[in-house]
Amino acid sequence: QVQLVESGGGLVQAGDSLRVSCASSGRDFSLYWMGWFRQAPGKEREFVATVGRSGSSTYYADSVKGRFTISRDNAKNTVYLLMNSLKPEDTAVYYCAARRGLGPGTRDYNYDYWGQGTQVTVSS
Repeated sequence: QVQLVESGGGLVQAGDSLRVSCASSGRDFSLYWMGWFRQAPGKEREFVATVGRSGSSTYYADSVKGRFTISRDNAKNTVYLLMNSLKPEDTAVYYCAARRGLGPGTRDYNYDYWGQGTQVTVSS
């Protein structure tokens, strides 16, 4: 069983940067692809980014490409999402997820474990 706990969300202004973290308490963290998703009020949850087991492979949604960076530290069982040049439309609850399957996943049904989410609010 994998338990994921997000942290680092908050209220920032447009143009600011913020880093959210996700700590895993389960075993074999390095065997999972890790992903970040987000859900804005009244909208469906959407894919943001994913990182491979070693951290060398990353994929991003077009809406965040060039502004967000996903990374992981397998020694600390933690995955990060650094968000730069934040926009009001980035406001959402950000969820961390773990995937046992091979290769990247961009749909929420590709992932097996989920955190509770952390709120990120970007004011204009």
